[in-house]
Amino acid sequence: MDMQGLSRDLLVMHKTPAQTQTFEAIVIGAGMAGMTLAHALASAGIEVVVVDRADPAGMLEAGHDGRTTAIAAGSASVLRGIGLWDSIGVHACPIETIRVSDGDSLMFLHFDHRETGDVPLGHIIENRLIRRALFSHAAKRPDLTVMAPARIAEIDRGETGVTVRLADGAELRARVIFACDGRGSATRQDAGIKTTEWRYNQSSFVCSIAHEHPHQNIAHERFLPGGPFALLPMTDLPSPVKGLRHQSSVVWSESNDLVPAIRDLDDAGFTKALGRCVGGFLGEIALASPRFVHPLGLSHALRYTDQRLALVGDAAHAIHPIAGQGLNMGIRDVAALAEVVVDARRLGRDIGDPDILSNYERWRRVDNMMLTVTTDGLTRLFSNDIAPIRAVRDLGLGVVNATPPARRFFMRHAMGVVGDLPRLVRGEAL
Repeated sequence: MDMQGLSRDLLVMHKTPAQTQTFEAIVIGAGMAGMTLAHALASAGIEVVVVDRADPAGMLEAGHDGRTTAIAAGSASVLRGIGLWDSIGVHACPIETIRVSDGDSLMFLHFDHRETGDVPLGHIIENRLIRRALFSHAAKRPDLTVMAPARIAEIDRGETGVTVRLADGAELRARVIFACDGRGSATRQDAGIKTTEWRYNQSSFVCSIAHEHPHQNIAHERFLPGGPFALLPMTDLPSPVKGLRHQSSVVWSESNDLVPAIRDLDDAGFTKALGRCVGGFLGEIALASPRFVHPLGLSHALRYTDQRLALVGDAAHAIHPIAGQGLNMGIRDVAALAEVVVDARRLGRDIGDPDILSNYERWRRVDNMMLTVTTDGLTRLFSNDIAPIRAVRDLGLGVVNATPPARRFFMRHAMGVVGDLPRLVRGEAL
């Protein structure tokens, strides 16, 4: 669907609502986690409304944030199970190999998808293309309504239900609210839920590059003194840039002390600096997108639920992009929450019941905590050039790479298929 056609559909979806409308669930936040949750619920016949203060048309522009997402194999199963993967996967580049190295060390990790059953380890896709599919399909689901841009004036969560009052005077009533409004979640703050959080002394440069030689579906993660440097395979460009058609996404984390100088380089200077990080194996490179800079930090909510409220995705947890697991954690949240809600509804239970929401929190909290701690530890371990520490971590990389069972274990973790998995992640129907 072209952008003009999608914009017309969005205009139809976002007509001014009647003064009072009743749904089963209200999702606050029309980002990727929020819209995926709404689709999961609607696919099971649960009537849901998504509210966001941002205009969806702005979220679909190429210059919105420039980021790509690594969709792990388990997350692709979720999207497939709720009818979205065909529209998303057509734009995605499979990751068949992951190569992890510590700077210029000879020690590395080499993950090959053939060791886990010949299924891709994941896929790389632009965030805006994911959003486009989410909004496009929303227009076709009778049980999914999107209200955006729409500003929330007041939220009332009572013992028997919730009411969301919009700035235009409309009222939305439901059994439960799912907060998917990001790491700065106003909904979480209004509920008085505290977070553990800090900022890293790093920011990430994000862009895509065109290059001369094919990437062969290999994702590279290089640990440099200033932070991790990820080079991720993308589908070829529809039109070449400076004669170059192959394309990769770059996520370059660097110390904040150096960020201003790198940020202020012109395109030629930035490309030259980038080329030193990439190395010469891709041949000639050129910028294929605008550059973006994102500060990096960690946050984790001390609890995920309150009265008739559950936090999902970045509203509950946000991590460093070192392992590309941020959205994948959110999608596993979606799969688990949708499962407990749908099962409760089939039994005739109130989907906003505290026991239902507690089941979701117990299911997801341990997995999210473990990944949060792991990514934080890896960031601190590898973001330095201290010789003794570098020697120990290089030894660790070499040992894991030489131990097939350990290597397969880490691959399965990267694929998001380890632990107590929801049905959608296992490839089963919701």
